[in-house]
Amino acid sequence: MSASEHQDDVAETWPARVVPPQRRAREHRTAGPTVLRMLVGSQLRRFREAARISTEDAGYEIRGSHSKISRMELGRVGLKERDVADLLSLYGVTDPARRESLLDLVELANRPSWWQEYGDMVPAWFEPYLGLEQGAVVARVYEVQDVPELLQTPGYARALLMARHPEAPADEIERRVELRMRRRHRVFERPGPLKLWAVLDEAALRRAVGGAETMREQLRFLIDMSWLPNVTVQILPFASGGHAAECGPVTLLRFAEPELPDVVYLEQLSGALYPDRAADIARYRDVLNRLGLQAEPPVRTPGILKSVLDQLP
Repeated sequence: MSASEHQDDVAETWPARVVPPQRRAREHRTAGPTVLRMLVGSQLRRFREAARISTEDAGYEIRGSHSKISRMELGRVGLKERDVADLLSLYGVTDPARRESLLDLVELANRPSWWQEYGDMVPAWFEPYLGLEQGAVVARVYEVQDVPELLQTPGYARALLMARHPEAPADEIERRVELRMRRRHRVFERPGPLKLWAVLDEAALRRAVGGAETMREQLRFLIDMSWLPNVTVQILPFASGGHAAECGPVTLLRFAEPELPDVVYLEQLSGALYPDRAADIARYRDVLNRLGLQAEPPVRTPGILKSVLDQLP
C-alpha cells in the first residue's frame, strides 16, 4: 500500500456527517447522556444567538448565571426540562414540534445510564467519556503501554486491573472486567457499530500482561478483531523511531451530528483532560493522522501480531 493510498484510508475514517433524519432519531435513542446534553446545548445556543440574547439575560430567566448557560450549551451540566422550556420561550421558539423534539432529548438525557449499576467504580471524570463513547460513530485511539480497552480480552483486562487496583477484592475486579466487556458490547453490537481505528505502539504487544498464556489469547483476539470491517488496527514498531504522539495515549471521538465537534480524551492516573479549543482538537487530529501514516499499514497487522505470538515462550 502506497503512502497516498494509506493517507486516503486515514481520511476515509472520518465520514461525512450526513445522517438521514430517521436514522438520526434512532441513534438519539441509543446515544449516551453526554452526547444528548451536547445536542440540546448546541440547539439552545443557536436559538439564543438567533434571538440576540446574552448569556447573562438567559441565565436571569432561569434564575441562574451566565456561566450556567455556557455549561448548558456545552453539555457539561444536567438539564432540567423546566429550564429548557423557559429558555425556548425566551428565545421565541413557539413551534410545538420543535419544542417537543428538544424536550424529548432532555428526557432521554436524564434517564439512568446503563453503567449506573457500576457507579461505585466509575469515577466522575470517566463518566462523561462513557456517554461520549456510546454516542460516537468513529473513535481514533493511540495506545503506548496497553492494548486499547475496547480490544481487550477478559483475561488481559483482569490482569491489568489487578495490577492497578492491588487492594481490590476479587469480586470488585470481576465487576470492573464486566464493565469493560459491556462497554465493548454496547458500541460494537449496536445497529451502526462504532468504527474503531487503533494504533498500538509495539510496546503494548511486547509487555506480557498476565503472562504468556494471557498474551497468546489477547494477540489471537486482536488478530480476529482486526478482520472486522469496522475495526482497523495498526502497529507502530520500535524501528519507526520518534513520532508525533510522544505525549502519550490519545483518544479522539467523532459524532454523526454536524453540530457536535470532535472530542479529545486524555486519560491520566487519577483524572482525565478534555481539551476543547478548536486549535487543540485540530492538533490532536493531525497527530493521529501522522501516526496512521507512520505505523505499518493495516494489511500487515495480522502478520505482525502472528510474529509476536510466535515469539512468546
